[in-house]
Amino acid sequence: MRVNEIFYSLQGEGYNTGTAAVFVRLAGCNLKCPFCDTDFKSYVEMTEDDIVDEVAKYPTFLVVITGGEPTLQLTELLVAKLHRKHFKVAIETNGTRPVPQNVDWVTVSPKQEYVGASGTPTLKVADEVKVVFDGVKEISDYGIAALYYYVQPCDTGDAERNAEIINQCVEFIKKNPKWKLSLQTQKILNVR
Repeated sequence: MRVNEIFYSLQGEGYNTGTAAVFVRLAGCNLKCPFCDTDFKSYVEMTEDDIVDEVAKYPTFLVVITGGEPTLQLTELLVAKLHRKHFKVAIETNGTRPVPQNVDWVTVSPKQEYVGASGTPTLKVADEVKVVFDGVKEISDYGIAALYYYVQPCDTGDAERNAEIINQCVEFIKKNPKWKLSLQTQKILNVR
């Protein structure tokens, strides 16, 4: 597998915010989002056993498989191997491809509003839906049935614009209370 990085930190977004987790960032994506901050040119080839061995070095129960788009590489066998080491496996996906059946927690972050039809989610069930909001594009659940729905302000790099987007998110949630606010707490706290 092409692994961009493996690191230990706190989950900064969504339902598991604040939970210690090992992040396995797989290289590659099937979309080209304008706000993506991941360098996919840099990766190392690792076997599933190499990944499990690296993840097992950390004292947590949660592994977050992310990317790019992790469904391009993630296998049921890797998830099963992580389960054998007593890890709960979460995935953060754009929802355009099937997720291995044995994943414990599915976060879908639809990108259709930013990349067009190629980003239309095909997953119709998830544990949580997390929509990145840039202050312009529509906030939608895309017909995905989920336990939790989050709207996350897009970090534009401009403090004034970010404050406007946050205010729009707050007003949206007040009018649509099935949604909750997800902040990128890793950026707020300046932790990896």
